[in-house]
Amino acid sequence: MSAVRTPDERFADLAGWSREPSYAEVEAGDGSGPLRMAYVDAGPSDGPTVLLLHGQPTWSYLYRHVIDVLVAGGARVVAPDNIGFGRSDKPVLPYDYTLARHVGWTRSLVAGLDLRDVTLVCQDWGGPIGLSALAADPSRYRAVVAANTILHTASPDLAGRLTWAVHGEGESRVVIEEWLLDYLLHTQRAARLRASDFVAGGTAVRPSKEVLAAYDAPFPSEEHSAGLRQMTALLPLTRNDVGAEIGRRTMAFLGEWERPFLTCYSDGDPATRGWETVFRDHVPGAAGLPHRVLEGAGHFLQEDAGPEFARNVLDLLG
Repeated sequence: MSAVRTPDERFADLAGWSREPSYAEVEAGDGSGPLRMAYVDAGPSDGPTVLLLHGQPTWSYLYRHVIDVLVAGGARVVAPDNIGFGRSDKPVLPYDYTLARHVGWTRSLVAGLDLRDVTLVCQDWGGPIGLSALAADPSRYRAVVAANTILHTASPDLAGRLTWAVHGEGESRVVIEEWLLDYLLHTQRAARLRASDFVAGGTAVRPSKEVLAAYDAPFPSEEHSAGLRQMTALLPLTRNDVGAEIGRRTMAFLGEWERPFLTCYSDGDPATRGWETVFRDHVPGAAGLPHRVLEGAGHFLQEDAGPEFARNVLDLLG
């Protein structure tokens, strides 16, 4: 698998970011070969472990305010950059990226670091990736915080439950939100993608130009952007998609999950609205927990309400 690395100088003097990366060799589990994954490991080594998973088009920088609060609260924080993002290796062919491989790479990191009693915090694609990794190796996890995320299933029973519809209908039809299709088509047709455009559009308060530049830093060229572009193409829009099959398996597992499962969503993210209720109704471990909807925050609630979000995670750690 041919891969490139973003030059280190692209990450110099980023706004509000001084965390040094660690690196681990990870495998997808399908014989495709090792890649280098970057991650932040902060806080006391004997503190409760919190795994922070990001989605598209971000990297661990998204969690900078969350990391500060969690570390101050005594937690050990591990925040990886997905393969294709941040400081991690970036395969140059879009077809080298699959949901199954993202899950495998995350599992490989968790196992390689021998993380145990993990509280998984997942947002955006961090949910489909992280929850599927948890379902494959549940003994390593003690709790989940789901934040503005979904599970791609395209199941007909989602009809009427989501603001952005993605569900099967009858034997061979699907209902899909027009905005979602517009977003997907743009990522495949645009001559150049800028991560900062999506972050700016997904926050309630536009970040500064210095912060937005930090989101563009990992992608200096189209060669470095294959994962950025392909992740949206992996969106399962039908029940026949292999990603939807993975999502349904993970959803079935969560139907038996009795450990804590907290939802912490925002009030300004129509793309995931409704999933907080789906999870609360489906996962036994969600019963009786103080689920939250953060006011005045967009899809990237870590930018709009990072410290408040982090305090909810600390409360769950107890």
